Amino acid sequence: MSDNREVAAFAAVADAIRFDDSGLVPVIAQQHDSGEVLMLAWMNADAIAETLRTRQVCYWSRSRARLWRKGETSGHTQALKDLRWDCDADALLVLVDQEGVACHTGRRSCFFNALRDGAPAVIAEVEIAPGAAGD
Repeated sequence: MSDNREVAAFAAVADAIRFDDSGLVPVIAQQHDSGEVLMLAWMNADAIAETLRTRQVCYWSRSRARLWRKGETSGHTQALKDLRWDCDADALLVLVDQEGVACHTGRRSCFFNALRDGAPAVIAEVEIAPGAAGD
């Protein structure tokens, strides 16, 4: 993306989004080709700008109080394929190409807990050691 198109794209997105009182918006990451829901995170305006600029998904880490580039320590990156927002403009959807696992627990998706036969159950196995999942 050229610099002018990049600035215009960010301005259009930032103007359309309704950030909360902390300047954040929730973001669902979904695998672009399979539809698998991978994770929920948060973005601020800087994270959106960084994501659009680099085409690598960047979030705002509430626990670290800083930008968090997905995969910065683990290498389990998310290449941006599309960025969308909902009808109320208060939630984002990033369609990504996930490299490796998305969850810090070492699973492909953070959504591995489910109700089965009336009881909580883990429905996805650990793919890599949780410490190796990083981020």
